[in-house]
Amino acid sequence: MRRLLTPALLLALLAVPMAGCGLRPLYAGGGGGRVAVALSQVEVAPIAGKAGYLVGNAIRDRLVSNRGNPPLYRLEIKLDDKIIGLGVRSDDTITRERRTLRARYQLIDLANGAVLLDATAGSDAGVDVVGSEYATIAAEDTALERLSAIVADQIVARMALYAERTSQAGS
Repeated sequence: MRRLLTPALLLALLAVPMAGCGLRPLYAGGGGGRVAVALSQVEVAPIAGKAGYLVGNAIRDRLVSNRGNPPLYRLEIKLDDKIIGLGVRSDDTITRERRTLRARYQLIDLANGAVLLDATAGSDAGVDVVGSEYATIAAEDTALERLSAIVADQIVARMALYAERTSQAGS
């Protein structure tokens, strides 16, 4: 019994200093909070290609609707989508691929054209190349869908953090 109390007591003692660490929820206030309101004022500029379609839709899905209000910011994104062969057999056939999706994005203030945020996001995924060309293409497409969601999450999280930091500076 004494051994079980010691780890529990230790955890309780370690948690006490964490209570006053000043962490606050990023999306405090829900849909009416500072961050949600700021994100609802962002329009996503069209992005070229299939990856652009997927990333753009994923970002729009993560942003709160602006309820018909005109946007104050525009998000411009340029994507770099590559597939590189990694594993090669003795007969020069590729057995493994790496798909990378990188995004360079800018958050632009529509009032004055100032670039408020200029950053990058990206991720990569491995793809097995199998005997069936259809299966390989399906795996590449699935990887692109996953990568698009990951990149969209990174971009929205970075914009939310920017919105929180700038709203704190203004208050």
